[in-house]
Amino acid sequence: MKKYDVVIIGFGKGGKTLASEFAKNGKTVAVIEKSSNMYGGTCINIACIPTKSLVHSAEKRKYLNTSKEEFYTKAINQKDELTDFLRNKNFHMLDDQENITVITGEASFLTDNKIQVKTAEDEFQVTAEQFFINTGATPIIPPIEGLKDANFVYNSTTLQERKELPEKLIIIGGGYIGLEFASMYANFGSEVTVIDGNEQFLPNEDRDIAEEVKKVLESKNVTIEVNSKVESVKNQDGIVVVTYNHIEEVRGNAVLLATGRKPNTNGLGLENTTVEVNDRGAVVVDDFLKTTANNIWALGDVNGGPQFTYISLDDFLIVKDQLFGDGSYSKKERTNVPYSVFIDPVLSHVGLNEKMAKEKGLEYKVVSMPAAGIPRARIVEQTEGLLKALVDPKTKEILGCTLFCSESSEMINVVRVAMEAKLPYTFLRDTIFTHPTMSESLNDLFSKVE
Repeated sequence: MKKYDVVIIGFGKGGKTLASEFAKNGKTVAVIEKSSNMYGGTCINIACIPTKSLVHSAEKRKYLNTSKEEFYTKAINQKDELTDFLRNKNFHMLDDQENITVITGEASFLTDNKIQVKTAEDEFQVTAEQFFINTGATPIIPPIEGLKDANFVYNSTTLQERKELPEKLIIIGGGYIGLEFASMYANFGSEVTVIDGNEQFLPNEDRDIAEEVKKVLESKNVTIEVNSKVESVKNQDGIVVVTYNHIEEVRGNAVLLATGRKPNTNGLGLENTTVEVNDRGAVVVDDFLKTTANNIWALGDVNGGPQFTYISLDDFLIVKDQLFGDGSYSKKERTNVPYSVFIDPVLSHVGLNEKMAKEKGLEYKVVSMPAAGIPRARIVEQTEGLLKALVDPKTKEILGCTLFCSESSEMINVVRVAMEAKLPYTFLRDTIFTHPTMSESLNDLFSKVE
């Protein structure tokens, strides 16, 4: 039996940061990760970092004369080098600390206070005063006829391992992950078809934004089939055939399943504990991320919150404040969470859009402008897109903002800071920005508010 002060299951952003905090405070910590290929967590190994590396490479292809097949293989290799470097760095960042032990193995709860750990060489039990579940999320595999037996079917992780560029890529799922891959592979030179089960394209976005995104993707030779249900997947003559809406067929060299992700709780043995799991498989937590067990917390995607690395980091801040601070910070204080979808150009959003404001019955003023009017957009030859903002006419505070334009992933953070500080829209309207930049377009956008 091994004993630690703290056991963290999963090497994700929240968990690894928390491990260092505990070690700094003199606690002995075991970080248990079932795969040596996942040191550092989802973001570093299979999500944010590798996909953004590929997005960056894909955007450069138009400037080079290398064949698309050769260029793609080099981009995959470059991505692998980056993730290998970061994985090794993250492992040593924890394991080299005196109070932290990284264990590569599978953990399963036996009780609220004890787990079983199975490594490649051994099996043993571990006890601790506190446990933190940080196991992330895993792809959802839809129940489609023939899917399990078909070749050339990938998820967002395994497609990144493929060294050959698919001439024709079929993406099942029209959400943000699917569209990010659609844009990226179209830039690499694939012919892409997106089969979207939603009745409307990007149903959570305002229609003007959604239509602009659709127009840009279609200009990249991406075909989008909305309100379409996939019936079957099968192999035929060395390719894969996807049937949808009973009679429609599309043929390709690869299929990407982009049908969402679910909390990764399988195999954790939570049925042996007093930890509750909801009907979506997420670990139930309170506003301070504590589970229904007194000594167990859950951080990151596994607790059913927004699936962003920066939310996992914020989860760490909540737990840190609870255990080492005054305990005042909780999920209740987490507002105006921004997001960016790295299609080309990037789609970013914070706060409310028109659809949400109408559903809430709020009074608002809305302004918008095309990205083509921004000098910087002309310089970087990325004039597609639309900028949009909502303002409260009484308080003059910004209710929300959607930026579909070059460099929006940086700009949206500026807007979020203004919203969190409850500054009037006039602050961004009148702020001095450097020129020529994309940020200065916020002057123009908020100048449109009457």
